[in-house]
Amino acid sequence: MSDKPLSGRVTLVTGASRGIGYAAALALAEAGSHVVAIARTQGGLEDLDDAISAKGGDCTLVPMDLKNLDGIDRLGGVINERWGQLDGLFANAGILGEITLAAHTTPKSWDDVIATNLTANVRLIRSLDPLLRKSASGRAVFQTSGVAATRRAYWSAYAASKAGLEAFVQCYAKEAESSSLRVNLLNPGATRTAMRAKAMPGEDPNTLPNPAELAPLIVEMLSPEFEANDTLVTFRETQHFQA
Repeated sequence: MSDKPLSGRVTLVTGASRGIGYAAALALAEAGSHVVAIARTQGGLEDLDDAISAKGGDCTLVPMDLKNLDGIDRLGGVINERWGQLDGLFANAGILGEITLAAHTTPKSWDDVIATNLTANVRLIRSLDPLLRKSASGRAVFQTSGVAATRRAYWSAYAASKAGLEAFVQCYAKEAESSSLRVNLLNPGATRTAMRAKAMPGEDPNTLPNPAELAPLIVEMLSPEFEANDTLVTFRETQHFQA
């Protein structure tokens, strides 16, 4: 395989300014893809742009809060005008919300978590599906979490948002079976990110995988050679995980 297996492809990454999204965007660019990087943080996006440029890659920065649903709709039109198609989508962005009793979940926290982790992805699918289907090998990967299945105490809003995401994406994947589009879910597990540190403040981050360790798996899942569809890939169950 070429050392630039994604050469000529265009891949959109949400939550690209830090953590797993940042590492994935950098690795995708190194693999030859043009990266459309979306995040709320302008400074983080500019850091990503510098890192990609230093490795000879290129990207397009889109500072945007994914709760801006009209902005997501416009994004599809802009991508269509510039590239005519989209080859890959890594829907990584998400927020934790409150870790609290289910009965104490505030309306604002609930609305923010559902809007970011679920509704924004629904709108991304609505906006970008025609572009992914224009590609000869469209690939979409949505990031989920183990709590979607374990339903951990105090994580109710986050767990509900990820369970809803899994259900929606799995339905979408089944609808793509007869096309060249492949749609899958990725569970990274506990990773050395700011979100994990917020959720588990007493945990030693050095015991967790670095986001860069997940990047090769993400590149693999977004490559034309990845033919699986409607699967939930758990990082720790793959050859990419080094215990």
